[in-house]
Amino acid sequence: MQLFFSYLRQRRKGLLAPAIFVAVFAASFILYHLPVDAILYPTLLCILLGVVFVIRDFFRAKKKHETLSEIQKMTAALISVLPEPESADEEDYQAIIRMLQREEIESAAAAAARYQDLVDYYTVWVHQIKTPITSMRLSLEKEDTPLARKLSSDLFQIEQYVEMVLAYLRLDADSSDYVFKEYALDGIVEQSISKFAGEFIARNIRLHYTPSGETVTTDEKWLSFVIEQVLSNALKYTREGEIRISLREPKTLCIADTGIGIDPADLPRVFEKGYTGFNGRSDKRASGIGLYLCRKICKNLGVKIHITSKLGEGTSVSLDLSQYQLKKE
Repeated sequence: MQLFFSYLRQRRKGLLAPAIFVAVFAASFILYHLPVDAILYPTLLCILLGVVFVIRDFFRAKKKHETLSEIQKMTAALISVLPEPESADEEDYQAIIRMLQREEIESAAAAAARYQDLVDYYTVWVHQIKTPITSMRLSLEKEDTPLARKLSSDLFQIEQYVEMVLAYLRLDADSSDYVFKEYALDGIVEQSISKFAGEFIARNIRLHYTPSGETVTTDEKWLSFVIEQVLSNALKYTREGEIRISLREPKTLCIADTGIGIDPADLPRVFEKGYTGFNGRSDKRASGIGLYLCRKICKNLGVKIHITSKLGEGTSVSLDLSQYQLKKE
């Protein structure tokens, strides 16, 4: 009904003109004392034909409206056919739409090319920077001094940031980098823990981990990245105490620390891109990217990630791995 009233408003001039003409003829017949019956029959016939015309025109307008409504759901690049123009104005509007469509497609292509150039450059940079990092690590392995251990710790953090850059680039790539298989959860967790063994020792942080014996259907590389990011944050903000890794029902991996915790005001925003919060402002090295990447990766993996924290008492990150089972079924 709303569409019908809208149609009447759009056609009001065309519908009003015949009514005015009939009124003029009727007034003329009355003023000249001519028999009104002479125009009554033609008037009724014209009204009947007008109603038929309006009904047909309304259904044509309705079909055109439905077509345009479907086109509105498409992107500019997918719009290939527009309704047949019924006036010079519509032809002009469609010409403008085509021009804007070409400009948008060209702009999107140029932006995609620039983004791909950026991805290619930083991908090459990441692989190139890994060469001196590996060389430095091999050199430091021959030394066992406080300075060498400190440099190894700093070098490990550099490796983490390099991996973060690579993950950031791959997340927005058009091609899928996810390969789902069934893995033993303990193997993924233990592999991640082993990378941080030196950090646990250097910081004198205790680790409590009990193997779960669970298996999950996942992408090993990306789940490892998430676990490593969470462990990295736990170590970064835990001055003393312990980190506990446990599996809770239903198949939820929990990584809890006894660190400085997160300010309640910051907790709802910790997954936002670039948001560092109070802790990040205190630690100038924080980038606000790690947890943002974790959330995006978890979404792609079908995993729910949740954080609880108490200021001054610690933080707990939960990864609901039961989502894997839902995907597998």
